[in-house]
Amino acid sequence: MSSDKLPPPRERILGVAGTLFYREGYRAVGVDRVIAESGVAKATFYKHFPSKDDLIVAWLDRADMQVAAWAEAATKGKPEPLVALFEALLAMARLPQCLGCTFQGTAAEFPDAGHPGHIRARQSKTSMIEMLEELAEREGLADPQGVARALFLFIEGALASIRMFGQEAPVEGVVSAAKTIIDASRQKGTARFHEQH
Repeated sequence: MSSDKLPPPRERILGVAGTLFYREGYRAVGVDRVIAESGVAKATFYKHFPSKDDLIVAWLDRADMQVAAWAEAATKGKPEPLVALFEALLAMARLPQCLGCTFQGTAAEFPDAGHPGHIRARQSKTSMIEMLEELAEREGLADPQGVARALFLFIEGALASIRMFGQEAPVEGVVSAAKTIIDASRQKGTARFHEQH
């Protein structure tokens, strides 16, 4: 690839760093390696990312946008968006490049709740819960917040299992488990509607 077709330096750095961080973890990957593999000058790197923490947060920002785009694509226009989301999760789990959740890995490597990476990872998980609640409300489920929190735990468990077992992760039941929660909430909502009318 000619140099005029290369992505901008910031994008190259994030692309390389993200792949390495996701596969090997943050502590195992130094700034010098990211600089070498992205083919940028050290001064260029530090112009975009004054510290490794800045790079970590920028990568997590990108990862969060990717998760949001994935969820949007999985649920858009679907009559049962929550089930569709879990079906997409199961399909993703079978991809060889899927190594689990980068945000779980971040929190594990940086357990201090005040670390910038931990803060950014927690923000992403909070957004996921909020998205699940919005989908539950869209489906007219009873107790959208309770449903969202239960489904969130299923997602977290599936992602942790993928990190542990890879493509052999025992996640086949995640869709049916989610359906059980969703159907139970839908039935409660229907019963409540009939009681009120």
